[in-house]
Amino acid sequence: MEEIRLNGSPIVVLSGQEEPNRPDRHHLEIKEEKLKKACADFESIFINFMLKTMRNTVPQSGTNKLPGKDIYAAMIDQKVAEDLAKRGGGIGLQEMLLRQLKSGGGDQGSGIKD
Repeated sequence: MEEIRLNGSPIVVLSGQEEPNRPDRHHLEIKEEKLKKACADFESIFINFMLKTMRNTVPQSGTNKLPGKDIYAAMIDQKVAEDLAKRGGGIGLQEMLLRQLKSGGGDQGSGIKD
């Protein structure tokens, strides 16, 4: 910040690095990366819930009731969901969410705020 005088009155001049309320490119890139990760995480949670729900539709029989099977199945579902969400854009949900959130929420006007 630099101060100069014009007709005896002080005038404050801001350099390009000190502009108030203007996020720099690095800040915007970090914000977009966080938004992408949040969308991917949400998709992973959604896929995990979908797999768990699908697994609950399988009838239980005497051979399916092994100790620790539910815990092991939940761990597999979580890992598969994480891998599906990471691989090639997932199932498309994260891309759709990202596009919607970056546009400010469409007609709703509800975008991501800092």
